[in-house]
This record gives sequence, C-alpha cells and structure tokens, in this order.
Amino acid sequence: MSPIDRRILTHMNWGLIAMTLLLFGVGVANLYSASGFRVDDGIAVSSFYSKQLLWGAVGMGGMLAVMLFDYRHLKSLAWPVFIVTVLLLVAVPLFGVTVYGAKRWLSFGFFNLQPSELAKISTLIIAARLLSRGGEPLDWGELFKILGICLIPAALIVTQPDLGTTLNVLLNVGGVILYRGIARHVFKTCIIALPPLIPLGWFVLHDYQKQRILTFLDPGRDPLGAGYHIIQSQIAIGSGQIWGKGFLGGTQSQLRFLPEKHTDFAVAVFGEEWGFIGNMILLGLFCLFLLAIFNSARDAKDRFGSFLCAGVFFYFFWQILINMGMVVGLMPVVGIPLPFISYGGSATIVNFCLIGLVLNVSMRRFVFKAS
Repeated sequence: MSPIDRRILTHMNWGLIAMTLLLFGVGVANLYSASGFRVDDGIAVSSFYSKQLLWGAVGMGGMLAVMLFDYRHLKSLAWPVFIVTVLLLVAVPLFGVTVYGAKRWLSFGFFNLQPSELAKISTLIIAARLLSRGGEPLDWGELFKILGICLIPAALIVTQPDLGTTLNVLLNVGGVILYRGIARHVFKTCIIALPPLIPLGWFVLHDYQKQRILTFLDPGRDPLGAGYHIIQSQIAIGSGQIWGKGFLGGTQSQLRFLPEKHTDFAVAVFGEEWGFIGNMILLGLFCLFLLAIFNSARDAKDRFGSFLCAGVFFYFFWQILINMGMVVGLMPVVGIPLPFISYGGSATIVNFCLIGLVLNVSMRRFVFKAS
C-alpha cells in the first residue's frame, strides 16, 4: 500500500460511517415493526424490512464505489451527468410507469428507476461546480445563472407531480448558495421580495396539494380524508408518551390505523414504540450525523469539495427537518421520507452514495494542497 493510500485510510471519517450504519440499523428494525400487523394467532410480518436490507447492501456497494475515485473528477462530469438526468426526467411523462397514481418512474425490466432521485445528486454536483468558481459573494448575474440551471430539473419534477422532491432540490441549492454567500444588497432584496411572492405559489399547486396545506392548518376539517394521516400520526406519537409501548407493541401501527407507516410516517411508528425519550435519542443521532458531514465540508481542502459536502449536508438536513415536522403536524404533508429510516430503494441507494461522496472528500483532504 502506498503512503497516499495509507493516509487516505487513516483519515477516514469513521464517525460518519458509524452514524450512518447505526441509523440504517435503527431504520431496518423500525421497518420490521412497521411491517407487522396483528392476526388471530399473533403478529404477521411483511417483507419491507428484508427488501430494505437488500437495498442497503446495494447502497453500501455504491458508497464504496463512490469513495474509490478522486471526487475532483466530478467537476468535468458535472455537465454530462446533469444533461443525462434532464433527459431521463423528460422521458418520464413519455415512457414512465404509474405507481400510486403518479408517473415518476422509468421501467428497465428488472427494476424501476426514479430519475428525480438522480436529480438530487446531479443538481448538487452542478451547483458545486458553478459555485466553486471565484470567491466573491454572488451578485445578481451569477445568482440568476445558477438558479436558472437548477430550476430546469425542478420544473420537470413538479409536473410529475412531486412537490416534496421539488422542494428538496430547491432547498438544497438555496442552502449551498447561502453557504457560498451572496452580496448584501442581493440578500436584502430577497428578504423583502420573497414574502409577498410566496402566496403566488398557491395558484400553481394541484388541488390535492392545496388540500394538504388546508389540512395542515386544520386537520379536523376532514378527519377521515385528507386529515387522517396526520391525526393518526399524532395519536401514535402521543400514545407512546415518555418511554413508549416497546418493540412491536404499537397499537396504531400493528392494528393498521397508521397509513404509510413504512415510508413517510415511519418515525411515528418509532415514536409510538419508544416514546419521547426514543425520539430524542433518534434526533440526537441525526444531529451527530449532520455534524460529521458539516465537519467534512469545513475541513475540505478545495472549494469544490467543500460545496459538495455542504450540498449533502443540506440534502439530509431539509429531509430530516421536514419529515419530522410533518409527522407531528408542524409542517404540511409533502411526501419527503426520513433518511435511512423510511423504506425506499432509490432513496436508500442515493443516501449511501451521498455519504460515500462526503467520505471521498474527507479521505483526500491531506492528499493535495488547499485550493
């Protein structure tokens, strides 16, 4: 092994690896419980947790693959990857398959690909490349250029319709832009102009998306319809009280009152079984997980690597914030999963690959000089 290879292994971000595997393990155990349902002779368990283990194995393979090459090569690949992603998104309404009433997937025979998940990565990479040029705070010209490019996949995703992923892409880009810094007069203008513009978004929402916002403001207006998800989620979390009902002991989940308990509302199952203390421990794990990513962004020795890690930080930060806020009724239901806890093949693979990207940057921070 060469001295460089030894240095790379020595400076591996082991804390991030530990937090990632621990969260994934908690997620699989929670999915095992969420997959259960009461029958006459006990509890039957469906196969969601075993499928998640398979996706996790594939994701870990992807994480290792992403760690192997020098991440600086992504600078030259940013545009080709971005263009391919846009073409796949264009193909979705033409050749896509419909699942749960939405056309968001492309079928390749033995598996379905969700291009919007790839868009999260490609948009992150292209934003990191564009933002790594120059060191001055962004003026209007550069800001509109970056936003204009990143709005292309966002516009294609929102028509699927997939408001949750669209928000995730836009918030990720916005977070990295703020991490880079914008000129003071641009920031002041945005702060003044954004609040009056936000209500205009109401007119571009689909009827079901408007219904979700109205339900968020008053869940009791349709308790057996649009408000059913959030009401049952709050009941599940509240019934867990301080210490919870114990593993496989949740009545709301086991008796099938809680909808989408293996995906968007997986943390409601966790809260019912492990209570307030369990949720606080889970939140603490996520904080340590985010801190490990932020440290990699801070310690990166080049601007491109720093912006890549910052993009991954905001990618996970917004998903954690929105999902946890959603299940307790502090945010509207927008269909954003909780990383490593919610079930999902494409999302799990993307999550592990993004962790691999952060590890790639962290491992190589002593290999070359700062730039």
